[in-house]
Amino acid sequence: MADLGDPKAALHHYLQAMRDNLIWKLDGLSEREARLPRTATGNNLLGVLKHCLHVEAGYFGPTFGREFPTPEELVPMQVFEEDPQADWYAREGETKDGLIDLYRRVGVFADQTIEQLPLDAPGHVPWWRPGERDVTLHRIIIHVTCDLARHAGHADIMREQHDRAIGLRRENAGVPHDYDWPAYVTKLTKLADRFG
Repeated sequence: MADLGDPKAALHHYLQAMRDNLIWKLDGLSEREARLPRTATGNNLLGVLKHCLHVEAGYFGPTFGREFPTPEELVPMQVFEEDPQADWYAREGETKDGLIDLYRRVGVFADQTIEQLPLDAPGHVPWWRPGERDVTLHRIIIHVTCDLARHAGHADIMREQHDRAIGLRRENAGVPHDYDWPAYVTKLTKLADRFG
């Protein structure tokens, strides 16, 4: 267990928790189920994971003068000009297990940046607006953790809609066990209907 009294260790702990949450939302899904669009804008569980691995590779790489060891596995920046959604879906040659493995390796790469630099280490985000590009490692860990948390929330809802797998972590859902969810939904629907 990380020393959560240490600011850097605490930030790193919560970043890792979001990574773990994103990965477990793919657990037990077939390739089709992982790729299947689940929203009107095409969000899918594997695409969320792929986007998040690119977020980490970028913010913990070029921002601090580092390059991911196998950049050919990432979507090149120039591709986004042609397809701004290029990191939101798995291409035909990519697999669920392959992208999970890549995400874990990106996590190791990001962890090296976090471990090697102090929280006040300067960085530069070239894709941010001028005047906002100069950052610290501290800010980037918070920024990335917030971004991943947002997408982990998307994954939570998509997975729940798929097969009712819910919760923050596999081993501790953080929601009541054996709760009468249909009755709860009926109760909330009746309450909402009073305002219809």
